[in-house]
Amino acid sequence: MRKFYRSTREKQLSGVLGGLSERFGVDVSILRIVTVVSGFFTSGITWLIYFIAAAVMPTDKDL
Repeated sequence: MRKFYRSTREKQLSGVLGGLSERFGVDVSILRIVTVVSGFFTSGITWLIYFIAAAVMPTDKDL
């Protein structure tokens, strides 16, 4: 089973979306757009989840 990790290659802020894009095979730009848009519709809950994930997810160097 593959684990979630923060990417060091596809990194803008912390690499969370880069790691998710590598895990699921989705373009990282699409994930970034979806995250920004959903952050507005959820009053920032998406961004809160993003920063929590950035704090707890290991980087790909740690694996």
